[in-house]
Amino acid sequence: MKKTLLIAAMAMMAAAPLSAKVQHILPRPQQITATENVAAFKLKGKVSINYANGAKACALLEEFLTSNGCKMVPSGGKAVNVSMVKSIEGAYDYELYGYENEAYTLEVTPNAINITAVTPTGVIRATQTLVQMAEGWKGKPALEAVKMTDWPAFKLRGYMHDVGRSFISAGELVKQIELFSRFKVNTFHWHMTENQAWRFEVKAYPQLTSAESMTRFAGQYYTQEDCRKVMEAAKKHGVTVIPEIDMPGHSAAFRRAMGFDMQSAEGKDVLKKVLDEVAEVFADAPYIHIGGDEVSTTAAYLNEMIAYVESKGKKAEIWNPINGIGQKSLNASLTQMWGTRGYFAGGKANIDSRYNYTNHFDVFADLVGIFKSNIYYKEKGDAEVAGAVSGCWNDRKLATEEDIMAQNNVWANVIATAERAWVGGGKRYIDNCNNGGTNGGGGVMLPNSGEEYDEFRDWERRFLFHKAHALKNEPIPYVKQTNVRWRITDAFPNGGNSAAEFAPEKHATTCAMCNIPNTFTHEGKTYGTGVATGAGIYLRHTWGHSIIKAYYESPSFNNTAYAWTYVYSKKKQEVGAVIEFQNYSRSEQDPAPTAGNWDLYGSKIWVNGEEIEAPDYENAGVAISNKEVELKNENFPARKPIAVTLNKGWNKVFLKLPYVNAGYRLDKWMFTFVLTDLEGRNAVEGLVYSPDKEGE
Repeated sequence: MKKTLLIAAMAMMAAAPLSAKVQHILPRPQQITATENVAAFKLKGKVSINYANGAKACALLEEFLTSNGCKMVPSGGKAVNVSMVKSIEGAYDYELYGYENEAYTLEVTPNAINITAVTPTGVIRATQTLVQMAEGWKGKPALEAVKMTDWPAFKLRGYMHDVGRSFISAGELVKQIELFSRFKVNTFHWHMTENQAWRFEVKAYPQLTSAESMTRFAGQYYTQEDCRKVMEAAKKHGVTVIPEIDMPGHSAAFRRAMGFDMQSAEGKDVLKKVLDEVAEVFADAPYIHIGGDEVSTTAAYLNEMIAYVESKGKKAEIWNPINGIGQKSLNASLTQMWGTRGYFAGGKANIDSRYNYTNHFDVFADLVGIFKSNIYYKEKGDAEVAGAVSGCWNDRKLATEEDIMAQNNVWANVIATAERAWVGGGKRYIDNCNNGGTNGGGGVMLPNSGEEYDEFRDWERRFLFHKAHALKNEPIPYVKQTNVRWRITDAFPNGGNSAAEFAPEKHATTCAMCNIPNTFTHEGKTYGTGVATGAGIYLRHTWGHSIIKAYYESPSFNNTAYAWTYVYSKKKQEVGAVIEFQNYSRSEQDPAPTAGNWDLYGSKIWVNGEEIEAPDYENAGVAISNKEVELKNENFPARKPIAVTLNKGWNKVFLKLPYVNAGYRLDKWMFTFVLTDLEGRNAVEGLVYSPDKEGE
């Protein structure tokens, strides 16, 4: 079924009496047909599971049924039929070492659940769909009658935690694997060693995990028993764990603990003993990642370590690029592209992580960009483009694992990436460089209408449903943004003076509720306006307009832009205003705002003519150029929204957006604004955002 037809079908199902949960399935199934006027399968009473044609017992399926009130019996009652087949008609698949065929069919009738799959992993994927279908029922849970055939466009759909720079407890990782896997995330890349700390327990060298060798979260590491528990949870949920022991780079903690370098003869001997233990602990892992990036090394060194990994019955994975060494000269089976320099390596399986670094993301616009983007110019995967991994490189020190998840918007970013990788497609790649492709330049702007807008709005609707259910206890700052519209001016030249005022500002501040014109004249030149959609808008993206498209085609310093919208409220009410002008990457050393200022550019905001004061930044006046200075409430997920009063009727929101050379390494000319509850958990329902006062 074509995507456009599928979106329409899902919308039609939303109106059907028993389809409210089917229409929230995420990722969107490849082929799905609602069975109208057929009763649901009620999850209560006696149920028998019948495994046929070589199907093996599925612990996850049995756990799902019993946890929803079903009593398992050997025969009689309602039937759950699981059958293995050689292939599923219409489903796509390709070979990727360590990854099974995940295709399945699922039919739900009032008295039976029928699952067919090619492999046990396909049965797990069908079960994860059933888990979603059972969410949110009032009273007794049930499953709507439905038929579907489903499979992934890309076989590898993953996320990464850098726990060397940070630390996330083993219990939290187990919970994340269980929750992420519900959304068909099937890979956990565990970056376990860094300059700051070595987190994997090595029995032969306990000094590696000594508190004295760590500079951050000292003494925190994973015992081998912790790792086995994570592996056990991953296996149950159909998730592949890829442990990473970075060598020879990012290894200051190793040198502190051992007293010598990884590339010395002693270092190589130690690493081989380390790999012995890694291979034994991660017995079910098909790959061991050995890093290799951002350091001077040789192909001979890396190939020696790759060969040793393979001698342990594993395949080796490395980063791409590696300084001064071409991928063709390295024998790794899997290569992970990172950053703008990451390139396609022919003859190997490639993972796309080039722009999927959540530590650089804002909460709203970057999520749009990564969701819209295809995966390295491909509609579906193949033997050389395996899939995508969303990476949380939390370089900056944050206080808690909740801060890490919230400030990097990990839940939304990983799940959006998983949907794109499962469904496939995406009209264009995110960057504007093409890298041998033919249709780059997707950027981070959400279109105001059209197929891409509709597709993202549909994803948002489904994600927010799960945020309110399975993910209700998780720190997720993302709220609805597809209804937020802005009018943005052409940029006025300010000569480097952030305080310079231009016609839009004079008009808006002298008449609080007057309508703002759509065009202006300044020094004989006409300045127009355009419309943008979303709670977060980049005027210039972090990586610059030549790489990532944002609102302006060619933004430059010493300009001032203005943005505004009107918000219609059916009643007078106090709400929370989520506001941000400079999003602080969790990997950078950019200075904090000074007291009383939103940022170093001089940005300002008014609501109904009243200027909104900047927050009391905990790091105001503190040089946060050292990464060991803890990032506090500079980013909005780390602080409560600002309370504002909306009047009944139309309310005006007006922003001043200067752009000067303020000393940021990452020039994020941007703004974020959306109205939420006072805790910032959910967007305020029933509001209309319109820069032209339409739609009350």
